[in-house]
Amino acid sequence: MKVRFAPLLLAIALLWLAGCRASGPGTPARTVAQFFSKYENRPGFKATDWNAGLATRFLLGRLGKLGGNSDLSQALTSIRSAKILTFTPTSNSAQQLLTDGLDKEVAGLLASERYTPLPVANADPDIPNQLRYSVREQNDRVTELVAVGGEKTTGSFVLMAISGSFTRAQVAELSKVLPNVASGGF
Repeated sequence: MKVRFAPLLLAIALLWLAGCRASGPGTPARTVAQFFSKYENRPGFKATDWNAGLATRFLLGRLGKLGGNSDLSQALTSIRSAKILTFTPTSNSAQQLLTDGLDKEVAGLLASERYTPLPVANADPDIPNQLRYSVREQNDRVTELVAVGGEKTTGSFVLMAISGSFTRAQVAELSKVLPNVASGGF
């Protein structure tokens, strides 16, 4: 009886391993933080971390009041930290990372960590650096906004993780300016 199940178990194990490989090179990251740690020191990747201290938040709050009491200025003052990871392939092996599935790896970890995908307003396949957004929420506040995208013509990739305490309206305003931030990294 055990002999009959051996080929079935082997087939299941091979399918599982193939699925892991399709979700990115090496062991797939399970969290956004692990994804940053996994790739930030690899060739072609550039990571930027920004933490808003008390003085920075105070300054942003003052600047936000000068610009009015809009959702965007309130969102900017609510940012606690931001991480940006950009990738532009510099070699054939680096290009293979895109082929192996950086997007798929991020999509898998966002799904497993129960991030909620947001609809992309005016989604246009002809826009080269269209970002896709997902959020993590606690009660009625968004605690983390993740943006993922890439430049099709250059084969680049970007991942942004922004932590804070936002309303959905503030996230909508942030999502309007993030493509401009991302385009500087492409």
